[in-house]
Amino acid sequence: MEKRKLQEPIPISDPADFPRSEEVPEGCIVLEDLKDEWGCQVDFHTDVVYAQREPEDWYADPVSCTLKMHILEPIVHAGVPEEEKKKERKWPCIVYIQGSAFHKQWLWDHISRHIRMAEQGYVVAIVEYRPSEMAPFPAQMQDAKTAVRFLKKHCEEYHIDVDHMAIAGDSSGGHTALMAGFTGDEGPDTRLYGEYSAKVNCIIDLYGPTVFSLMNYYESSQNHYDPDSPEGYEIGGKNVLEHPELADLTIPMNYLSKEKETPPLLLIHGGRDMLVPFNQSCQLYNHMRELGKEVTFYKIQDGSHGSLGFDNDQILGIVLDFLKSHI
Repeated sequence: MEKRKLQEPIPISDPADFPRSEEVPEGCIVLEDLKDEWGCQVDFHTDVVYAQREPEDWYADPVSCTLKMHILEPIVHAGVPEEEKKKERKWPCIVYIQGSAFHKQWLWDHISRHIRMAEQGYVVAIVEYRPSEMAPFPAQMQDAKTAVRFLKKHCEEYHIDVDHMAIAGDSSGGHTALMAGFTGDEGPDTRLYGEYSAKVNCIIDLYGPTVFSLMNYYESSQNHYDPDSPEGYEIGGKNVLEHPELADLTIPMNYLSKEKETPPLLLIHGGRDMLVPFNQSCQLYNHMRELGKEVTFYKIQDGSHGSLGFDNDQILGIVLDFLKSHI
């Protein structure tokens, strides 16, 4: 080893101004002009309590319920100059409702998707709702709207740009996102954080159900109308076909009109979905087009229920392009 002088620390924060080592040992491969392409680093805020629901908030199990969310927040890369880090940053936000057949959710499902979105500069809040066994419709959409308001209230803490928010979800979470996005500040609702609006800029629905009573008129691997079916539980443990007065309340299209302002919608559904028939998204798409609403619909030809085509860069690009245009 060559003799060298002891070096004093160099007070430089910008890597571009730091002296580059010119050493290249024999056999070392030099890579030129590489740049970071994965976007932001991501900070996790887990089990953030956003609401405490009491028995009077619903009419099923008479127990209180603590609702939580996981928040993925983009953070500036360590290599960014210090003056850039210190700038006050606000990120657009995606409020994501994880699907669960309206039962208890596992909020870590699809976490790789959410990380990719956060890396692209979006705060992603993965929201827990009350399961249907505890509180049937409209509890889930109420919880989603409360979550939107909570995030607006705490926007400074999580660096959220409240003027650029989307709501999204998959399966039952997609249905919940539709209901919350279509109703906004209208009922059914709760009073919690009522000083903030629950309105969002756009909606993303991934293979969510829309008309429960029509699901078993198309190919499916399960029953969708018995009292103990996911949809039966969602209307209070009733038979969907025998209680149209309850089932009709859950149809997102019933909350739309030509005159009413509606956030733009992105639909993505698999052509071989075994749980939620592809036609469910067709019903919504056709209705929105008839009303002159802005809706974009992608069919993954051989996609299943959230797999076989959903986890790839093309779909990620479609979602990102939609968000950039509407959020």
